Amino acid sequence: MSEQVELSPRELEIAHAYASGATYQTIADTLCIAPSTVRTHLATIYRKLEVSSKQELATHLSGGSSQPRDQSEMTAVMSELALSLEEAISREKALSEVLRIISAAKGDLDAVMPLILAYALELCDAEYGILFEYGQNRKFHATFTLGIPSNFKTWFDDQGWFTVSPQTGLGRMDAQREVINIFDVKSESIYKTDDPLRYATAELGGARSFVAIPMMAADELVGAFALYRQTVRPFSDDATRLAQMFAAQSVIALENARMIRAMHEARA
Repeated sequence: MSEQVELSPRELEIAHAYASGATYQTIADTLCIAPSTVRTHLATIYRKLEVSSKQELATHLSGGSSQPRDQSEMTAVMSELALSLEEAISREKALSEVLRIISAAKGDLDAVMPLILAYALELCDAEYGILFEYGQNRKFHATFTLGIPSNFKTWFDDQGWFTVSPQTGLGRMDAQREVINIFDVKSESIYKTDDPLRYATAELGGARSFVAIPMMAADELVGAFALYRQTVRPFSDDATRLAQMFAAQSVIALENARMIRAMHEARA
């Protein structure tokens, strides 16, 4: 059958865009649909055209022919696409829930941040989490915590605003403005030094695996979203992407609270 007969107009549009290099999100924004809908269409397109990669899709759309595939191989492709779709839907549901939490809190950070942290811990399978604020002189403050061991919480309370060394996870995140995913906090050389933050993290917090996500407002670092596991279980790429989403929404909550606070002060 011809390409036009096999694919609907919307499927053709998505197929050509994807084969040309557009991302799920770009296609979704252009067509005003959800990224998960793009994935659903692509799963159908792959099945109809019996292709299993973007390159094969582009070859088919340009009039070429792909190598024939047996049923087991196509089943594996479909299973992978289905799993990707389920993960995308889960992320969208998580994003919707976090936005609902922020909206319901109406700028009350004391109400919204524990809920965001609780949701993050559940979805990312972490024991505890901290939202660090970032202030003047490159200092951090553990402003919101959830599930944190009491001795570790006391240590942060005693520190107030504190500086970090460049070798720590927060220090590297500050310098690079990138996600820092530490396999095992006790396996790094800084653990063998007398660095106070690393010692407290490992010994008081019992942390082993750790991820720190920069919270950016435009080009400015405003804080960090950190999740901890007390066994050596590194955070996967999927968990890290979820943590990035929670960090981004935490920035929204912080900015909303600041706007509401400024409005109240202006009226006073």
